[in-house]
Amino acid sequence: MPLTVTRDLPHPMKHTVHVRQHAFAVDEPPANGGEDLGLTPHDTYDAALGACKAMTVVWYARRKQIPLQDVRVSVERDDSEERQGTYRLLVTLELGGALTDAQRRELLAVAEKCPLHKLMTQVKSEISTTLAPPAA
Repeated sequence: MPLTVTRDLPHPMKHTVHVRQHAFAVDEPPANGGEDLGLTPHDTYDAALGACKAMTVVWYARRKQIPLQDVRVSVERDDSEERQGTYRLLVTLELGGALTDAQRRELLAVAEKCPLHKLMTQVKSEISTTLAPPAA
């Protein structure tokens, strides 16, 4: 089932993203013509990486019975060279629990192997955009 993005017509830039039974708003800040009523598309991209790392670390810790109590992921964006082809994300993991240094390093290594990290850095993405037929 595809996700859909629909325009929220009373607003200049706001859209609603629908994924299965979930929905969330995306918008732009006023400087970009929006009203800041939701995340920007770049925010959702960055958030997806942070969420994937957090969930991967929790999944792995449970599977390996590592005493991870909590995880917090911070993602900082440097898009100053995006137009030149470099988009930088600095990810910081805060791990809670009675973890040894070896377990902390192990969880860091796992976070760097999360599916979205791999997708963003090791996979060639191919995107095709087509037009739907005109509404009748």
